[in-house]
Amino acid sequence: MADERALQEALQRQLALLSEQFAQRLEGEFQALGVLADSLLEGTGDASAHPQLQPLRDRLHKIAGSAGTFGFPRLGEAARRLERQAAQWLEHFDADPAALQAFADEVRGLHTERLPARATPPEGPLVARRLAQGQSYRIFILEDDRVVGRNMELTLRNFGYDARHYDRAETFREACLGEDPDALIVDVHLGDDAEDGLALTADIQAHMHQPVPLLVITSDNRFDTWLRAVRAGATGFFGKPVNLTDLENRLERTFVQQNGDPYRVMIVDDDLALAERYALVLRSSGMRVEVQARPAQVLEAMRAFLPEVLLLDVMMPGCSGPELAQIIRFHDDLLRIPIIYLSAETDIARQMDALLKAGDDFVTKPISDNALVATVFARAQRARLLSAALSRDGLTGLLRHADIKEQVTQEVLRSARGSKPASVVMIDIDHFKRVNDTYGHGVGDNVIRSLANLLRQRLRRADQLGRYGGEEFVAVLPDCAPAQARKVLDEIRLHFSQLEFIDQGRHFHVTLSAGVAAVRATDQPGETLERADRALYAAKRAGRDRIHIAPDEDTDPPAV
Repeated sequence: MADERALQEALQRQLALLSEQFAQRLEGEFQALGVLADSLLEGTGDASAHPQLQPLRDRLHKIAGSAGTFGFPRLGEAARRLERQAAQWLEHFDADPAALQAFADEVRGLHTERLPARATPPEGPLVARRLAQGQSYRIFILEDDRVVGRNMELTLRNFGYDARHYDRAETFREACLGEDPDALIVDVHLGDDAEDGLALTADIQAHMHQPVPLLVITSDNRFDTWLRAVRAGATGFFGKPVNLTDLENRLERTFVQQNGDPYRVMIVDDDLALAERYALVLRSSGMRVEVQARPAQVLEAMRAFLPEVLLLDVMMPGCSGPELAQIIRFHDDLLRIPIIYLSAETDIARQMDALLKAGDDFVTKPISDNALVATVFARAQRARLLSAALSRDGLTGLLRHADIKEQVTQEVLRSARGSKPASVVMIDIDHFKRVNDTYGHGVGDNVIRSLANLLRQRLRRADQLGRYGGEEFVAVLPDCAPAQARKVLDEIRLHFSQLEFIDQGRHFHVTLSAGVAAVRATDQPGETLERADRALYAAKRAGRDRIHIAPDEDTDPPAV
């Protein structure tokens, strides 16, 4: 808590400094506006005789969009009112000398709206909750059927979670309040227990330091039960008998959303001071942010940074936001990225026109820090889920066949440019057909999912992992020689062989085999995979449950 307060205090100091710098910049803006206002009175006739109107409108628009964000809401409102008048005259000039004089007087008087109306320091941004760090997430299960609860506990343990089953409401409550679970799985109807699962959970969450994700299981699939689950804060709802693979998929998505890599956000705005303020707020909420001021450089920057959300100003010199958005939409590889317009434009027709051309949302400046974080977070979260759904295997959450092959290609290209070792590993579950034939495909899916989770947990973040097909997996390990890769995979092999699976009271174990091949600069991508595949089948022929390295790539004997 002390660290969090210190971070918030540091953020407030940085935001206050940016507001002071904005206030200093306003002095120059007021002088420029005064000069334009004075020259406005010299023209006669239509708008063409008043060339000062366009630069006046542009400067007023910028102040209208930024003043409130920096703590000067009255100044922003006054500038917005004058901007609308200037825009109206640019479309249809009908001002008489008295109206021009009054307008010029208001422009020159903008400085009086500044200091007296200084806003209070902006509130701290909304910070996404971070789960407890550790190798395993702690999942508490409340299920009064001991057989069902025990089976769920064992399966989730095989999936890599620290799962704990409770069959009584009292012991479940004590565990939740005495420890810090990362998620709860609760049955709605607890049999003879006097307490309802949802009511019990709502009471427990109210007494916890911070609510945790809730998954509901029940045999009651009526709409009223769904509604009660939503009102209790459930993030998942599963009918009985529960598909444990689907349930674990939901758990994983929940944890990835909360504790995954920081969301990547790009801001494109010619007002660098305002863009940097937005960036500071978003970075303080754990996001990675890059700022671009030149539209011509945005495409190259997007491909290098790979943003998950693009915040785009509407009015920029040389290229408007909607024009840039249409250019971005020319490129299929950038279609997944949501575009949010940030502008002081309040005309609904113009907002709709911008969205229809290209764009996903329109946010009017000024915007509060919390609203900015919430808007960007929601869009980035949705974009990441969509991207994962399109590029990830549905059962395991790993890269699909084509995507992991592309990672092998990229690693071969990197190897050609450098001298660091790298390895590609082909992994296969032993006698998997026997598992499916004996226990059924649902149990087989649990075995596949368990290995996928184990590989994900034991390999490094830099490693790439994909489901190659069926029960086969491919891992790409940069900066890792074959001997080291074999050592890592052998530890995974041993751990996997110790997992206990259960189906209708029948307990069994499964093993894996793997082949390791070094990435060679002279390889074609397919050649690396072929050598790893040959090493895998050498391991199979040698008796399975072992790791082999492709011949001539390591002098050590193969692990047994």
